[in-house]
Amino acid sequence: MEASSSSEENHVHKHHFRHSSSQNMHHHQHGIFSFNSIIIIIVSIITVVVLLAIFLIIVLLRRLKSAKDNKTSCKDIQIGSSRFIAHTTINFTSSPDVKGGGCLYGGHSRSNPTSSRHNNNKRVVQVFTYKDLELATDTFSEANVVSNIGGIGGGFGVVYRGVLSSDGTLAAIKKIHRDGKQGERAFRMEVDLLSHLRSPYVVELLGYCADQNHRLLIYEFMPNGTLHHHLHLHLSDSSSNQYQPLDWGTRLVIALDCARALEFLHEHAVPSIIHRDFKCSNVLLDLNFRAKVTGFGLAKMVSDKINGQISTRVLGTTGYLAPEYASTGKLTTKSDVYSYGVVLLELLTGRVPIDSSRPPGEHVLVSWALPRLTFREKVVKMVDPCLQGQYSKKDLIQVAAIAAMCVQPEADYRPLMTDVVQSLIPLVKNNNTCSSISSGSTRFQHQTPSPRY
Repeated sequence: MEASSSSEENHVHKHHFRHSSSQNMHHHQHGIFSFNSIIIIIVSIITVVVLLAIFLIIVLLRRLKSAKDNKTSCKDIQIGSSRFIAHTTINFTSSPDVKGGGCLYGGHSRSNPTSSRHNNNKRVVQVFTYKDLELATDTFSEANVVSNIGGIGGGFGVVYRGVLSSDGTLAAIKKIHRDGKQGERAFRMEVDLLSHLRSPYVVELLGYCADQNHRLLIYEFMPNGTLHHHLHLHLSDSSSNQYQPLDWGTRLVIALDCARALEFLHEHAVPSIIHRDFKCSNVLLDLNFRAKVTGFGLAKMVSDKINGQISTRVLGTTGYLAPEYASTGKLTTKSDVYSYGVVLLELLTGRVPIDSSRPPGEHVLVSWALPRLTFREKVVKMVDPCLQGQYSKKDLIQVAAIAAMCVQPEADYRPLMTDVVQSLIPLVKNNNTCSSISSGSTRFQHQTPSPRY
């Protein structure tokens, strides 16, 4: 009995020991599990905090960079007038091809200007009926014709002077002779782009008409017509003998205005815009001979996804086309830079881009001028005779050097338009300073003739 009792006590004691050990192990494991959980939670919290801190730092840096860029882009030098100068970054929501019907096919009544504002970036553009424009131009009277236009960029047609009945605004009304799908596309592209663009260097679109089969564009009126007229037509058109040639200072300011226009399109529009038809006849002059660019019918918008390069059908004006674009159809902003260089050569020499009446070797302006632009003596001999020696030779050499860079056969060797702007600013400032201390004006006495677009 005693042995049996002892055996039971031992059994109870062992059972109690096992039970206690099991409880101790359980408590120890639970402690370890709780400690690991706490560590995991703490690490997770620290990771989240670190990621949030990194994200906030990145956002802050981007905002600082954006503020710095905006501050830089808005810096400007007031040159020759109190004209407001600003560069506005814009965003386009429409397709480059401007597909679809949309408001362009709803033009049977002039819209309320507030209803034409599709977003915060888009300017107010009125939709006119054909009858509105008949009234504005005295039924498209021959007396109101300011020019006939040709070329697929702006569409074939006639430009009339008109007075808008809504507010008495003097306007240039371009009546387009439709040229199939391309003509329609050019019309729609110009409406879409100019509805968004805000720059003192881009002509303002006041409205348009897409009433049934009629296609008309209504622009702000530019009293002094096109740069082409002032550089070239005064030599051959007897009706324009009242025009005097542009003086050197005026040519410099026009060159800077045009450079700023292309800089705006390339650097400040989002996405970037390639004009594709930049030429003298697409540069309009206001009452003070300040330049604005027009003719956006062939323009292309550039996406970062295609590395700033577009493969497209070759369109434009002979003599202004960049060689790589003319031969391969590869279009970039550097194509516009080349066209700008040609216009700069026209300002410098007074010659047209293609002139078969010239002696052999001088038919193509760029081919003739490029080898001469780096030689001082040859550059002086190239200058437009109409300037009559009234220019700074130092400034002349610098302008020739800029033109030489812009018309380089290799696109990579051409400058950005921002660089061109920065190169021209001191020349214009210096010319204005010299003019202000001169006893007489350096500008020839300009008359204000009927504009020619």
